[in-house]
Amino acid sequence: MTDAQERATPSGVWATAVGVARVRALETAREDPLFRDPLALAFATAGGFDPSAPRPERGDEAARRRWLGVAFSIIIRTRFLDDLLDQAAAAGVRQVVLLGAGMDSRAFRMDWPEGTRLFEVDTAEPLDFKESVLRQERAVPRCERITVPVDLREDWPAALAAAGHDRTRPTAWIAEGLLIYLPEEAVERLVGLVGEQSAPGSRMGLTLGSRGVLSRFGADAAAGTAASMWVSEMPEDPVAWLAAHGWAAETHTLRERAAAYGRPITSEPRADEGPGGLVHAVRL
Repeated sequence: MTDAQERATPSGVWATAVGVARVRALETAREDPLFRDPLALAFATAGGFDPSAPRPERGDEAARRRWLGVAFSIIIRTRFLDDLLDQAAAAGVRQVVLLGAGMDSRAFRMDWPEGTRLFEVDTAEPLDFKESVLRQERAVPRCERITVPVDLREDWPAALAAAGHDRTRPTAWIAEGLLIYLPEEAVERLVGLVGEQSAPGSRMGLTLGSRGVLSRFGADAAAGTAASMWVSEMPEDPVAWLAAHGWAAETHTLRERAAAYGRPITSEPRADEGPGGLVHAVRL
């Protein structure tokens, strides 16, 4: 059986990971990309998300604006978390955990210091799909890459420890495009468990749904789209929330990071624009 025949058809929340790969492929094809992801095109194509396919037509202005907004946020958050991981590596962190790893290819596209171990935590189905594409592309990781097939609703810390994670050493944790799909109580549990596995000096990169995002984008989203599966937004004070979990955090808005990366948002900020949903936290 060929890799193509073995692949499951992306569905549910994990199908959105293939959609993210499509956006990353489009960014990589730019003359001035904020990052390069050479595997994104292969992931998107294998999942049926052809980057060359037309985006929502201008006739459906709401759908078009929603797609552009989500795509832009994916691009900015990818660069933000790349920078966070570079900073963690420079500080001596040699363990990385990607929670809900999806089609993340950082193990293959970033320059890692010698001795780095990168754990990809996700359910078996997307990890199997991903492996089939990686075999097809003959991709070679630039660090020690370890996949951990486990549902985050189960005892994932035990599975991570069994895979070789050392909770006594600092870790860089990434939860990108994940928490917005989890109900509030699941978010609290996940962040609490991450804290229990984190030695002092660990880093954490989160992307949080901004306040009001569910009503602005999710309320009228078509069934099956990413926005239709969003269920949670950031706390009113994410810095205080994370402090209560033992983290010193700083937040950034897409607008701030986009300007810093040379992709300024030209529209006026909303009157209700609050704390940013891009979070960099350090374990106390």
